[in-house]
Amino acid sequence: MATLTITYDGRSKVAKNVVALIRSLGDVFHISAEQPKTAEREWTAEEEREAFLCTSKMNTARWLAENEI
Repeated sequence: MATLTITYDGRSKVAKNVVALIRSLGDVFHISAEQPKTAEREWTAEEEREAFLCTSKMNTARWLAENEI
C-alpha cells in the first residue's frame, strides 16, 4: 500500500472534478480527509509581521489586477 497526499485549490473546478473522479473509484482508492498533525505553537512577533506583510501584498496585487491599475 502507498500513501499519496494531494493538495489543491478548493475553488478550482478542474481540481474538484479530479477529486470527484478519484472518489468515484472507491474500490481502487481509500480516501481519508485527515490533515497531517503538526505541533501548534505561538507565532513570534517577526512571523506575525511577515504573515501580515505577505497577506497585504497579495491583497493589493489582487485588487490592482481586478481594477487594472
